[in-house]
Amino acid sequence: MIRILGAALLGLCVLLQPAWSADFSARARVLPDQTFLNSGPERLDLQLGLSQGVPYRIFTLDEPRRLVVDFREVDWTGLSSERLTAPDTVSAAHFGGYRPGWSRLILDLSRPMALEAADLRIDRERGTAKLIISLLATTGDAFAKASGAPADPDWGQPPVQAQEEARRRQTGEGPLTVVLDPGHGGLDPGAQRGGVEEKDLMLTFARELRDTLVRTGQVKVVLTRDNDDFVPLESRVTIAHEARADLFISLHADALEAGGARGATIYTLADEASDEASRKLAERHNRADLLAGVDLSNQDDVVAHVLMDLARADTMPRSTRIADHVKDALKEAGAPLYKHPRREAGFSVLKAPDIPSILLELGFLSSGRDRENLTNPAWRDMAAQAITAAVLEWAIADAAEGHLIRQ
Repeated sequence: MIRILGAALLGLCVLLQPAWSADFSARARVLPDQTFLNSGPERLDLQLGLSQGVPYRIFTLDEPRRLVVDFREVDWTGLSSERLTAPDTVSAAHFGGYRPGWSRLILDLSRPMALEAADLRIDRERGTAKLIISLLATTGDAFAKASGAPADPDWGQPPVQAQEEARRRQTGEGPLTVVLDPGHGGLDPGAQRGGVEEKDLMLTFARELRDTLVRTGQVKVVLTRDNDDFVPLESRVTIAHEARADLFISLHADALEAGGARGATIYTLADEASDEASRKLAERHNRADLLAGVDLSNQDDVVAHVLMDLARADTMPRSTRIADHVKDALKEAGAPLYKHPRREAGFSVLKAPDIPSILLELGFLSSGRDRENLTNPAWRDMAAQAITAAVLEWAIADAAEGHLIRQ
């Protein structure tokens, strides 16, 4: 018998469901005809029909207000997001893969709602299940106080590996390790235009760019995701640390509601954003993957902040150089560039203090011409060749500078 534990987080109180006997030999499926919302002025009831019982947990997040339900992997085929929306209470619903083996449902709440009860009911004859969740209207302050993701290692970020010796700057004497980060994934599709989803397009391009880099014989490539899974932003940086990356490239294709923007844009971390990033990272309890090879678990926030600033003093100029190399290589190859192709911002995936990192918006899905390019295998091959050339040129210059610094 397998024990089902469904955890519903409400402030500091965890509600555990009783145990039932169930067959988990196949993935659970959503039963759309048994899935619906009932919404009233002061109450919201959600029923989710499932082909079998699954472990789950529930919590709320603030700014914006959301109800989050995590499950062991669920097949959402046939369910429309409109079925889980309601006037004045739920403005939008999102569901899909969250991380390998897990799925997530997110309801965007139009008003603060507090979790009243959660109950997973198993039909003992059919083996099907119904997850029933009830919420009651509450105040904004009460909602904010009760919200927050549980700090549970079984559901949160992947465990950090034991620290190895501090990673040294690449010298050009061995293969360069590049982590490619195809943006979005799973329940987060990213930009969507003309039947194209950013998550799928960037995964395709990341695989193609990986193959082009590996064929040079000089580069080892790790993908933050190689399938349609959701990977939390900070987990992407953790993956780069575990791979002992020499370079991190996050791949995206944005969309704008209005305007004729087109072409590639390359972002690095802004100075003002890096200071705030250091502060927030230093406040976290888990210090194991802030700096590879440096144990900050017993250091206070000020020390952690200073050490991260020192690391960034080295990596930020290196990030700027790879961004410039990529911009120049794409321009030389004839790829369109945005009118201001080099920019700075505070993207979460750029905040690894000790890894040179860039975010490449390869184009705008809201531009018909960019979308045509991005969905053209020949154009993507041209872009991959240009980026590969830029990475190799950067690696040579970066290693030469590293030798000068050590002398």
